[in-house]
Amino acid sequence: MTTDPAISAVAALDDVLRQGMYAYIRRARRPVTRDEAAASVGISRKLAAFHLDKLVDAGLLRARYEAVGGIRKVGRTPKVYEPAETDIRVTIPERRHEVLADILMDAVLAESEGESARQAAVRVAGRHGEEIGAAERARAKPGRLGAERALTLLESLLARHGFEPGRESPTCVRLRNCPFHPLAARAPELVCGVNHAFLDGMLTGLDASRVRAVLMPRPGECCVELRSS
Repeated sequence: MTTDPAISAVAALDDVLRQGMYAYIRRARRPVTRDEAAASVGISRKLAAFHLDKLVDAGLLRARYEAVGGIRKVGRTPKVYEPAETDIRVTIPERRHEVLADILMDAVLAESEGESARQAAVRVAGRHGEEIGAAERARAKPGRLGAERALTLLESLLARHGFEPGRESPTCVRLRNCPFHPLAARAPELVCGVNHAFLDGMLTGLDASRVRAVLMPRPGECCVELRSS
């Protein structure tokens, strides 16, 4: 059973009729009726309604009842469809280039006098990670964290951010995936430094003082592992 919304959305488009209607609605730049969508791919209104509602369920379209052209006529107000304001992206393994882009953009905007661009990026990365860790602590309310419990909480948090954590021992979590690859391969000192600061910030935000983020590069994996301190 598919649970990832992005995968569900992509799966919903694995049909030539849905692809055609979805493309037509995106091009239209206005709400589209069932009759118009049906005509765009040459099928009946009833069949079009079935496929359109599947696209709504998948989060690709949104629907409402609206008078076409703003003119209210006698009879039932037609249902219209338009693209949902969401970006759908699926990468396997998971990549989070937008996280890195946010960090680097904030670093450019917040660079202090006498601070290099790389230093600003590392500082901002730590702040981003700290915000995520603090939000997770507020959500989970774990109380005082020992090393093993902190690592268990971190496994769940890091999995949601694409790191594919693996528990190598009760006191060590290895990150099997680098969400910033292949950019990390192009500029390892910069990206790995930012990643290390990002994960270190998560530990600070979680108040997981008994765990540390250690740079331990391995081919094909994240450059950081988390260990009991």
